[in-house]
Amino acid sequence: MIAQTPPPPYYAVIFSNTLRDHPEGYPDMAERMEQLASQQPGYLGFEHARSELGISVSYWRDLASIQAWKQQADHLFAQEKGRADWYSAYQVRIARVERDYSFQHP
Repeated sequence: MIAQTPPPPYYAVIFSNTLRDHPEGYPDMAERMEQLASQQPGYLGFEHARSELGISVSYWRDLASIQAWKQQADHLFAQEKGRADWYSAYQVRIARVERDYSFQHP
């Protein structure tokens, strides 16, 4: 589903990753992190897609909200678990959204 974000500016955290074979427990943790992120101050929305490459984009009001989410205790545990057990590679990018527009077929 496409996230409904407020008018810019706001921030996007783009998390691109590839998984190891048989990442036991990953789907449950990914769902839990999405739910937990949505409860954090400054959270604006979330989008994701997965095939061989997974891409998750979370939207945030400001950089302080992103930093607080990065340091949240359960999220820290998930990050460590990801490096140890689930990901073969990942890249995190943080971008300021200056402009957005949309289309929806009637």
